[in-house]
Amino acid sequence: MYPLILHKGLSEQKWFAYPRYKQILMIANELNRAANLIELGKFDQVNLCYERAFELTDLTSADIKWKGRLKELRRFREALGWNYVAAEKCPRLNEMLYKGLIQLSPEAYRLLFPAPGSSD
Repeated sequence: MYPLILHKGLSEQKWFAYPRYKQILMIANELNRAANLIELGKFDQVNLCYERAFELTDLTSADIKWKGRLKELRRFREALGWNYVAAEKCPRLNEMLYKGLIQLSPEAYRLLFPAPGSSD
């Protein structure tokens, strides 16, 4: 793994100690920040969120816990790249990326989208 540039206080060991759902939620947080910035028209700052999401996604890809789900995780990264290089940031694509990412972890999905009538 290359040295972390945007998350200097984070190490592989610390990241790998997090459960999968927490890793997903931290990446999703960057997409949520990007969505808010897109809404505000601060497009120059959106790519900073995406760069942090790339770094966390790459770190996650190196975690052995994801061995069986790497295809989905790498596909997410590829789609994130589409919005990263786009001249105009697409809020719909950002939302689709967010929802698709969350679906990679059933625990994260249940936390953010609890079933109707659940006590969570």
